[in-house]
Amino acid sequence: MILTEGANMSSFYKKNRRKPKQLLSEKEEVIFEPLTLDEKVSYFQEGLFHTDDLKIRNVTFNAKRMTILFLDSVIDNRSLQTYIIQPLLEKEAGTIQDTVSSNSVNETLQLEEALSVMVDGHCIILQEGSEWITFISMPKIPSNRNEPINEKVIRGSHQGFSENISENIHLIRERISSPKLTVKYSSVGETTRTKYSLVYLSDLTDMDIVKTIEERISYIDSDSIQSPGYFEEFLEDNSFSPFPQFLNTERPDRVAGNLMEGRVALVMEGSPTVLIFPVNFFSFFQTSEDYNNRAFIGSFIRFIRLISFIATLCLPAFYIAVISYNYEIIPVEIIFSIKSSLEYVPFPPLIEAAIMQLTLELLREAAIRLPNPIAQTIGVVGGLVIGTAVVEANLVSNTMVIVVAITAISSFVIPSNELSTSVRVLGFPLMIAAALFGVLGIVIGLMLLLIHMFNLKSMGHHYLYPVAPLDIKGLKDTFIRLPVWLMKKRPKDLKTVYRWKTSDSRGWEKNEDTD
Repeated sequence: MILTEGANMSSFYKKNRRKPKQLLSEKEEVIFEPLTLDEKVSYFQEGLFHTDDLKIRNVTFNAKRMTILFLDSVIDNRSLQTYIIQPLLEKEAGTIQDTVSSNSVNETLQLEEALSVMVDGHCIILQEGSEWITFISMPKIPSNRNEPINEKVIRGSHQGFSENISENIHLIRERISSPKLTVKYSSVGETTRTKYSLVYLSDLTDMDIVKTIEERISYIDSDSIQSPGYFEEFLEDNSFSPFPQFLNTERPDRVAGNLMEGRVALVMEGSPTVLIFPVNFFSFFQTSEDYNNRAFIGSFIRFIRLISFIATLCLPAFYIAVISYNYEIIPVEIIFSIKSSLEYVPFPPLIEAAIMQLTLELLREAAIRLPNPIAQTIGVVGGLVIGTAVVEANLVSNTMVIVVAITAISSFVIPSNELSTSVRVLGFPLMIAAALFGVLGIVIGLMLLLIHMFNLKSMGHHYLYPVAPLDIKGLKDTFIRLPVWLMKKRPKDLKTVYRWKTSDSRGWEKNEDTD
């Protein structure tokens, strides 16, 4: 069989191919007519899942229709207009190679090949009556590649998003160079008309998630949307929960990793922060650097973060409970040391802890608002001066200063700023419970917190997955991180179209064993 468009066409090609001109015999080959220009354009539209960053320009060249297709997010539009579209409009005759101003003009008969290079920064030129497909490289170069201030890493990519939505989509497409990556643009806010886009993999993501997000956004009736925080409050399942239900990041590699898991990203014009949903509680303890280090190191660091979460939440409350009620928990020698430091302190442990915690929050807020050089001075000098002064004035004990310092350091270890802030706030009710009921109060407070988390959802998905509901295989990337080659499937709760991420990626070991 002779196919002028290539031997391995997609289902689209098979559906749209025309009937044979002549049926010679069962054994003889059949010749199919080539696709028309409109059919080829439809092939690219369907192959790119009707993504909104696909742009189509029609011109007349050699007295025939010509169509130029390109992805707006990966193409340098100024170069395209200057070196390709403008010369074609002005000359109107000749060959494409002689007309356009580019050294990277290539041709192919394969629609699949043209589709695959399109996402790499090539524009596609289709001409009526010609079977050849011309593609020209016109990649976009982002104006700036700043490292995210809030998500720095030692090992790995140092790229960060900007405040331009097109550049941010380009950074994501650089990470996932697939025609299946779909971008859907829209706007919200009656007055501001804020532009945003939903990004997902059409062949992987559960479309029920996309429909849920689009439905919730359609209910937004506000005259102004100024930041992704507005979207969070309008879309989250429980607006009064202390826990963040959407993950926000400024890192393209982190967005790409979550998209490959089957999640959806929301990119907004004017903000370098991208929202990711749905997520679970353990997503807030994961960073890009976890996967850049070996599994043993990544697991150790992740375990440290979970310990820091518990310390930030419970350590001040535990200190209050021990001092007020439960002396028997700690050794006698330590009790005498603590009691001696409390001898001249006029306040009960709850007031003592509250003073130090609030002072720490004041220093933290001051450091954020001031310029960097002054902020560092405030953090170091302010902490030392205030800490020393309150101890010498017998307003707080030495032990309390140590407890608050450990709590502060632990809160800095938590990767998500939203979760870190939430945990610090939740520490105050636990301190009150500890002052009233001792360790029993802490246990009751934690039980109420767990009940709330069990019932909490993110875009309809369980917040504590894979712990509740329990999924043993899903625990491979939670408290610890197993090697990548052992994490063969995507999370079950996301209901992706296909779950397998990798199969036998270390098959070479079997070959070495047989040698």
